[in-house]
Amino acid sequence: MSSTIAVRATGLIARILPRITTVRAPYQAAVFRIGLGAVLLAFLLREWPHRHELYGNSSALSFDLAQILVREEGTFTVLMWSDGNLWFETVYLLTIGAALAVLLGWHTRGTSMVLMAGVLSVINRNTLVGDGGDNVVKIMVIYLVLTRCATVWSLDARRRARQRQRTETSPTGETAGLLGPALWAAALLPLAALSAFPTAGWLPVFWTAWAAQGIWYAATRWFPRHEARAVLDAAASMLHNTAMLVIAAQVCLIYATAGWYKIQGSRWQDGTALYYALHLDYFSPWPALSGFVAEQTLLVLALTYGTVIVQVAFPFTLTHRKIKNALLALMILEHLGIAVLLGIPFLSMAMIVCDMVFLPTPFLLALSALGVRLGARLRVFAPEALRAGRIAPAGRQAGRPVPPEPSAVPQPRPADSADEGAGSTAK
Repeated sequence: MSSTIAVRATGLIARILPRITTVRAPYQAAVFRIGLGAVLLAFLLREWPHRHELYGNSSALSFDLAQILVREEGTFTVLMWSDGNLWFETVYLLTIGAALAVLLGWHTRGTSMVLMAGVLSVINRNTLVGDGGDNVVKIMVIYLVLTRCATVWSLDARRRARQRQRTETSPTGETAGLLGPALWAAALLPLAALSAFPTAGWLPVFWTAWAAQGIWYAATRWFPRHEARAVLDAAASMLHNTAMLVIAAQVCLIYATAGWYKIQGSRWQDGTALYYALHLDYFSPWPALSGFVAEQTLLVLALTYGTVIVQVAFPFTLTHRKIKNALLALMILEHLGIAVLLGIPFLSMAMIVCDMVFLPTPFLLALSALGVRLGARLRVFAPEALRAGRIAPAGRQAGRPVPPEPSAVPQPRPADSADEGAGSTAK
């Protein structure tokens, strides 16, 4: 009897293990990475002219008051290590650079850590000027670090593919050497400043991240075909799958909580909540448009009740693909409406990025194929000189392209052309 149970348990583990050690939802993770990087980049650039008044020493929350607030809330921010403008500008610019790097998928393991530290530092410097969008971004940027979000649609994926073609291996973790000093600084600098003690809880996080970077780099560089490398890869995949599951659960929790709280409000019960929101000056960037929508009684009533119904029902529709996709489209349209009518663009964009985690894979692949076809059409209309990488010599008309030399651009055979087109479509 015991041997039969052991055999069945072994067979069950053999079936489950490949599922949990394989990267799940790689395209959804890539969309999540691209969207979150774009939102953070737009947010930081938008606040650039007013960064000192919002998060610097020119804000109403002075450096001394910010130290008290950070100590009471126990939040993490490296901007408490110094009150100098040079340090603030350095942190802000590094965060912008990290957001761009994550958007492009460049050395994502290291740059996502820098982005997490930078975003938390900037937002936690003055939490009094934040909104719900800031809370969502702070949570999601932490989850992003745990995902393998650069598996597809990234510069890292393209570099790994080229390395695999040359050496049949895909060494990664090149940022471990550069990231190590930064993580050590994040770990040791708080010890030198008594006012930064609230960040001490993050010391194990940075130490663990640096150790993981070093172990991954060593195993990939010196033991690419060893069993330990496969174990690390499986562990990273399991961590990725867990993080994606937690992201989905977090989004469902946000919608369920918001929906159930709305149900308890009298204005949502009688269907007039949106009407009053459209008449608030603070949430009326387009007064004429808000007034026009508020005059449509049936539309306001339908939108008010529809918002509650969609938010409450969404977590219960995840097992039904068609209903889930329909509600997902409605919620994205709802967030777009909130961004335009109520003037809360970054909260709406952050929630749209979170909603994209639930997009079906065939839809994302279709979008990718459409992008490839559009790129191919644009290359067809490109000038011949640009495609050949040559510059028109002096004395010729600037607008007339220079034909390439016959030997410079070899003409492929018909079979080669077909193979190349098939390969580009697969990508």
